[in-house]
Amino acid sequence: MAESTDVDELLNAFKRFAVHGDTKASGKEMNGKNWAKLCKDCKVIDGKNITSTDVDIVFTKVKAKSSRVMTYEEFQKALEELAPKKFKGQSKEEALQSIYKLIEGKEPTNVGVTKVAKTKAVDRLTDTSKYTGSHKERFDESGKGKGKSGREEVVENTGYVAAYKNAGTYDEKTKAK
Repeated sequence: MAESTDVDELLNAFKRFAVHGDTKASGKEMNGKNWAKLCKDCKVIDGKNITSTDVDIVFTKVKAKSSRVMTYEEFQKALEELAPKKFKGQSKEEALQSIYKLIEGKEPTNVGVTKVAKTKAVDRLTDTSKYTGSHKERFDESGKGKGKSGREEVVENTGYVAAYKNAGTYDEKTKAK
């Protein structure tokens, strides 16, 4: 029973990394970038025994020739390739279990992701109440943007010349006669 939960954890980790950074991904296939991220985040890449080049070579070896992604089964084959290299002193089965332990339950980290700057300078530059001129017309009183109507002059297809003061009075004149 313990092995089935380990396999479930490994599959969950595979799915989490497979969908990372791709809104269209289903979680059934993993691309090379996410494979490299999984190996880096789970500390499979150590810089001595396994490098990023080794990870890329294993990815190319296990995936189908014309494919750019690998399935879960190919992912397991890739781990079988890397395990003896990572854990040299252990038997093949022990090394495989050790590499599974590194990956189980992990998910992609967001280390190095740019945070939103919240400084006085940014606040001052984005305060719409201080805008002047044509930029002031792009926002309503609450500071919310008006969208397209704030950027462009919207053409009214009424048949009258712009700024004509008697617009819409033609029907009244014709009825009066």
